[in-house]
Amino acid sequence: MRELELIYEGKSKLIYSTDSNDRVVIRFKDDATAFYNIKRAKIENKGKMCCAISSMLLSYLNKNGVNTHFVEQVDAESQLCRVVEHIPIEVIVRNVIAGSMAKRLGINEGIVPENTIFDLCLRSADLGDPLVNDHHVVALGLASYEDLQTIYEISAKANSLLVDLFNKAGIQLVDFKIEFGRAEDGTLVLADELTPDTCRLWDIDSGERMDKDRFRRDLGRVRETYEEVAKRLSNVLK
Repeated sequence: MRELELIYEGKSKLIYSTDSNDRVVIRFKDDATAFYNIKRAKIENKGKMCCAISSMLLSYLNKNGVNTHFVEQVDAESQLCRVVEHIPIEVIVRNVIAGSMAKRLGINEGIVPENTIFDLCLRSADLGDPLVNDHHVVALGLASYEDLQTIYEISAKANSLLVDLFNKAGIQLVDFKIEFGRAEDGTLVLADELTPDTCRLWDIDSGERMDKDRFRRDLGRVRETYEEVAKRLSNVLK
């Protein structure tokens, strides 16, 4: 399958059309950004590590009954993915209180709630990706209540699978954010990356952060930490 022209460039990825109408190539970049692009840097091999990690995780979900847009990894930095109609809603799945939720509600990071928390954000950089609820999403015509129920069910199943996998790798899955799209047949599929850029990961033994917070908070060793996440997942999935 041939990669044709660039159709989208984001902060961390490039998307190319192919000679198949229902497939695109997604290429990961070495760029690291935070605080709505205010903080920026290039980190050597970050694109390769994110591609490897996301490919492993999405393939794992596909094999375990969670449909995603991922088809296969085509080279060190690129994935072949299904074309979907993107739904501009981000689902944040929280197993541990951390990050923006802790700050917004004045709760200490690290508290484990009895329930899994699902937040919805409207994907709009101009508006700062505001929190929305189910009724907002339906009123905006972005999805139906039935769609949202399916999205929650897929998110919960993905979370259960990923928590178990990361535990085996000695990593606590604190939270993660994902987006969805509608495939050609109308079904809803997970259509996003799963990387330390989009997942908050803590080492189970030491509590050391193994995600993008290392870049956000100037903790250093970003590349080495991403490489460690990839290594641990690869060992577990052998």
